[in-house]
Order: sequence, then structure tokens, then C-alpha cells
Amino acid sequence: MAAEKNFENKIKKFLDQQGCWYVKYFANRMTKSGIPDILACVNGYFVGIEVKASNGKPSELQIYHRGKIREAGGISVIVYPEQFEEFARLIIMLNHGFRIAAFEDQLKFDKE
Repeated sequence: MAAEKNFENKIKKFLDQQGCWYVKYFANRMTKSGIPDILACVNGYFVGIEVKASNGKPSELQIYHRGKIREAGGISVIVYPEQFEEFARLIIMLNHGFRIAAFEDQLKFDKE
């Protein structure tokens, strides 16, 4: 769990550096299950970010919500540490208005 938390902190630091707004979503018995760990707004675009350690696996609900976010026009990714550079490029693309490229590139994160 520490590895995932460290990776999450790296992502949040990068989002801060890019001037993005985000909130860490805390799930409990009163909230909806499967919501991404980080909900962000990047240059006006909604981005759901599920953070996984290298050995992590998304739940069916996390995969379901990723699809629902995409259907609604947002970007949703499940990110592993080895994908950080790709994730950084995705955020930079959005920050520079390359929406179409970013929407296509989000599919690179689908590895389940």
C-alpha cells in the first residue's frame, strides 16, 4: 500500500506543477464504490485517475466507472507507476488544448 500512496503523491505533485485542480476521493461506506482515486480538472477537462501499484488490479466497478466517465465525455485512466511518463504527456496535451489526441491516448492505459 505504501508504494501506491507514494505513486499517488507523485501524481498529485505533478498535477500541482501543471496548475491543475484536483481532489483526492476518499471512499467509505457512505460513498459510491469504484470512483477514481483522484478527480481532476485539467484546462477545463474532467479527468478521473485511478492509481495502482505495479502489482495492483482494477476492480470491475473501477473499470465500469472508467467507461461511464468516458461515455460522458471525460477522460479516465487507470495508471501504474511504469506509465507515469505517458500519464504526464496526457496531462500536458490537455493543458495545451490537444483534446482529441488526449482522448485517443487515454486508451493506452487500458491493460486489464
